[in-house]
Amino acid sequence: MTAKTKHSDTMGAAGAGSSSRQGPEGLWDSVKKAVFVIGSGILFLAAFGNSLTWHFQKCWGASGDFWQNLWTKLYLKFEGHESALFYCGTMILPTIAFWGTNALLLLVDTSGKPSFITRYRIQVEKNNPVDPVKLRQALKCVLFNWLCISGPMVVIAYHLMSWKGKPCGPELPTFHWALTELAVFAVVEELMFYYSHRLFHHPSLYKYFHKQHHEWTAPIGIVAIYAHPLEHVLSNTLPVVIGPVLLGSHVSTASMWYCLALISTTVSHCGYHLPFLPSPEFHDYHHLKFNQCYGVLGVLDRLHSTDTKFRQTKQYERHSLLTNFTPLNESIPDTPKKGQ
Repeated sequence: MTAKTKHSDTMGAAGAGSSSRQGPEGLWDSVKKAVFVIGSGILFLAAFGNSLTWHFQKCWGASGDFWQNLWTKLYLKFEGHESALFYCGTMILPTIAFWGTNALLLLVDTSGKPSFITRYRIQVEKNNPVDPVKLRQALKCVLFNWLCISGPMVVIAYHLMSWKGKPCGPELPTFHWALTELAVFAVVEELMFYYSHRLFHHPSLYKYFHKQHHEWTAPIGIVAIYAHPLEHVLSNTLPVVIGPVLLGSHVSTASMWYCLALISTTVSHCGYHLPFLPSPEFHDYHHLKFNQCYGVLGVLDRLHSTDTKFRQTKQYERHSLLTNFTPLNESIPDTPKKGQ
């Protein structure tokens, strides 16, 4: 075993080791804090939802008939074949979203063109261009996970949702209900991903399962689902599909959520901090340092103090929405090393 491999194994499991030293009382205290903060957020949305979403509701209302009429036509075409309608929404559209986004990113990763995008690379000296052998290995794993794990899990989700309700009903959900569902999905994903992710960093599990994902210390978009099959089930897919199953969601909301989740995780892994897109600095730092920033939203990391080192870095200063075209590694440059 090389020194580098030993270092990655140690660092990868370090976060779980520190949490075990925290003890059950400290962990329970953090869980109570998480419940309090998330519960307070839900109450806030319930109290002020109307005023916060008034403008969106106005736009939605103006086009509501258009979307309902469009859905009605689609629903009538698939009448008697609701499973096919469900799979079109939850498989075909997410496939276009994930692979379409990653096709554009892979073009930049493999060719370095268009060159203006490479200015936004977070780890400047990495993947310039990406190693083709390493990329082919990742693509094989990603295709397996996509076809042999994600696909069957969506089929299971359909049967559970059909048993609970009618996911392909003739009426679209209201704007407020769709917005509420998306908020619930995000909370469920944060909870399930954070704790399952930290579990896979435990020393007894990391080297057998999660180490594969951390082969990419400088990630690219496609490796969002480059993972051991067990990890792909528990940490990647289940946190996303469980929300719509629990709420018995309409296929339109489930499809929208799947697409958003896939694009979000792609952006988090893409390695570029691009203008007007969510910041990937948080998760990129996790790949770089292994034992910080386990979650999606960062709420549980703050509560469990698993982002303390991150908040002392330049990456944290850059962790914001870029609203101009100057790369943040230029406007907020790294601190010069001693002797430079």
